[in-house]
Amino acid sequence: MKLNSNFKFTVTERFLRYVTIDTQSDPNSNTIPSTEKQKDLGRLLVNELKAIGLHDAHLDEHGCVYATVPSNSEKPTVPVICFCSHMDTAPDCSGTGVRPIVHKNYQGQDLVLPDDPSQVIQLADHPQLKEQIGNDVITASGTTLLGADNKAGVAEIMDACYQLMNHPEIKHGKIRILFTPDEEIGRGVDKVDITKLDAYAGYTIDGESAGNMENETFSADGAKLTIHGISAHPGFAKGKMQSAIKIAGQIIAALPHDLSPEMTDGKHGFIHPVGVQGHVETAGIDFIIRDFDEHKLRHHAEVIREVTEKVLARFPGAHYSLDIKHQYRNMKQVLDKHPEIVEYGMEAMRRAGLDARLCSIRGGTDGSRLSFMGLPCPNIFAGEHAFHSKHEWVSVQDMQKAVETILHLCEIWEERS
Repeated sequence: MKLNSNFKFTVTERFLRYVTIDTQSDPNSNTIPSTEKQKDLGRLLVNELKAIGLHDAHLDEHGCVYATVPSNSEKPTVPVICFCSHMDTAPDCSGTGVRPIVHKNYQGQDLVLPDDPSQVIQLADHPQLKEQIGNDVITASGTTLLGADNKAGVAEIMDACYQLMNHPEIKHGKIRILFTPDEEIGRGVDKVDITKLDAYAGYTIDGESAGNMENETFSADGAKLTIHGISAHPGFAKGKMQSAIKIAGQIIAALPHDLSPEMTDGKHGFIHPVGVQGHVETAGIDFIIRDFDEHKLRHHAEVIREVTEKVLARFPGAHYSLDIKHQYRNMKQVLDKHPEIVEYGMEAMRRAGLDARLCSIRGGTDGSRLSFMGLPCPNIFAGEHAFHSKHEWVSVQDMQKAVETILHLCEIWEERS
């Protein structure tokens, strides 16, 4: 397949529309989805999918959008594949009142964001912008995030659906579409119906630079350390009080510095305290523990335990409990059993004219959990950069290349079946 003038990309128009809808998720909410406003985008997507011709498109009670592009292949054995992106934006930065700006024909200059001129996307801090010379770069206006993570992926999948339905010369099997809520707070696939998807392979469209494909993520655990101290009236506390708050502070200070996120990169994992709550009598520390090697997660948890016991040796009246919770695992464990899923993704990017690169991600995606739920699911670039910040950006041309990659993937699965 060669894209020609008959292919009119709609991805930019879709993206500019979607980012104006506030879909920020909320980690402190117990509802599913965590914010009702995520369904606003879900309902819009359903209407657009139906208009394209995907008549089974629907939004379920949990905020997930499902749809199907029917097969147009004469082959009866083409595997069903699924494309997935998430609709929510990160709680780290406001997603209310997003005003996207298209900087046409970018020439390497720093980008001053007009609604807050103190916000400048500097080329020195974003070297990937050097690859965008002559392209059209989209940013927010300076007071919000943009939402390219992951509305770029949503727009790319939506445009791919449009192209598949309008270009029957692209032969493909049945394609399942999945848009999830709450990915940014780790709950994106909590309520996904794998049986309903009924797919052999999946691809999340939620990565960074054009040409990148990620087949490996962190394995992840959460840890809750609870310190029980001894409370006493501060006026009569000498020799009696053992403040759980101060003990917690000493534990955090005693953690190995070389196991902190700010000191690690590549394949090195970390221990990261992300929250502290407490009173004199009881204090809690929330940690996230990450490593590509699942066995090292247990070692990192043991480091927390050892540091805690060493500190508590100076406080004989205090004690602690440590609760470790499974979060997600490195999807490479699953993908290595299905090498064609990654191979076809790499081939699709090459057919789109890209330098295909296989990468690891120092984080997780919906695909991390989907892989262990029975849907092997690597992550393909969406073109998003500087996630979760006011400096987030994406280029029009990278989004178009993502659409091309999706179309080539559909074609390759049909060819190889």
